[in-house]
Amino acid sequence: MNECTKFIFTLKAVDHKRAPLVLMREVLAHLGHPHNQLRVIHVAGSNGKGSTVNALREMLQHAGYKVGAFTSPHLERVNERMTINGKQISDEQFLAYFNQLAKIIEEQYNGDFPSFFEVVTLIMFQYFAHQGVDIAIIETGLGGRLDATNVVTPLLAIITTISLEHTAFLGDTFAKVASEKAGIIKRGVPVVVGVRNEEALAVIKATAEERHAPCFVLGQDFTVTNSEQGTDYQQFTYKKEQVVMMDVPLKMAGPHQINNASLAITTLLLLREDGYLSFADDTIRQGLQRAQWAGRFEQWPNHIVLDGAHNSEGTAALIQTLKDVYPNNQYRFIYAALADKDHANSIELMDAVAISIAFTEINLPNAMPAESLAMLSTHAHKTHHEEWLEIVQTVLHERHEEDIVVITGSLYFIAEVRQWLQEEGQ
Repeated sequence: MNECTKFIFTLKAVDHKRAPLVLMREVLAHLGHPHNQLRVIHVAGSNGKGSTVNALREMLQHAGYKVGAFTSPHLERVNERMTINGKQISDEQFLAYFNQLAKIIEEQYNGDFPSFFEVVTLIMFQYFAHQGVDIAIIETGLGGRLDATNVVTPLLAIITTISLEHTAFLGDTFAKVASEKAGIIKRGVPVVVGVRNEEALAVIKATAEERHAPCFVLGQDFTVTNSEQGTDYQQFTYKKEQVVMMDVPLKMAGPHQINNASLAITTLLLLREDGYLSFADDTIRQGLQRAQWAGRFEQWPNHIVLDGAHNSEGTAALIQTLKDVYPNNQYRFIYAALADKDHANSIELMDAVAISIAFTEINLPNAMPAESLAMLSTHAHKTHHEEWLEIVQTVLHERHEEDIVVITGSLYFIAEVRQWLQEEGQ
């Protein structure tokens, strides 16, 4: 498994000049079209994909379904990306599917492998089909239109939010990014939308109309109100037409998580209306009470919060959640990120609420240098150091007991800190 993961991590999308999705479809044909055997919920968006997938998974599992979930990135091992009822694919299964795939690539394509994400997507399709999942909840990797997962015709699509990210690939305006994400909308297939940005929403609605896809928008076709945030739970009222659910409990913190949960609830209600699912309303409450997602406002002992807020929209949601959950504490931020993000806006938001901010970096080729990040900050108490462990230990040592240490930025950074915290027995 170690050899296999080392190899697939070297496979970069930029190394391949084939037309998008052509290779995916060809290889899937060689594998017997496993993706066509699945009933899929397809999820795209800039933020909130993982949390929405997880809420769906918990509710569907509680209803008795066998649920495959495909998410990214992983925090510790690549196996995390594909789970059935929360259990990761085993090393043996992963290798068996990879070796089958490798044989096709060697024989049909002279060993010219597709990208890392295409490889894990192909493994996922085989795994879910062979295991006979009832529902596969599949998250896009990047964008939507050209994403490796966009070979499916789902039962329903979800677009969570739109922010300016991966602009080199997706475009530098909300409309362009929305156009890429809206690429998952299929003819006649319902789409549930959490997007608030008007420019982006207009593009998504126009795409849905053009493809005769029923479109359900948060704040218009379904609403959330009366939200109350406690220390370890929150609750809200959900409404869609004649359906009203009062005091819906949610384990995950922050108003953005209520939005994500509402997308998941709407999805299940629509699929039940269309006859694809059968469940009692209590399933929704039971599932959301349990749903939590590592690295998303994850609270650790000693007032440490880990959150993979990797763009300005995510950072704004993180800060709002901090104010809701810890209104009387002071915040010390530690931030590391990749080079393709909107750092200036994120850092400006953190500068405004932090009593200190420290910048560091992770050992990845596309990591943003700590010094470059620090130059974007105007905070009076800013520091930077390229060794993340040193800066984390320093901040934890120097802070006051009641200060909240917020470790944020790239999920790859969160993964490394999380592993260290586990090893330290925090």
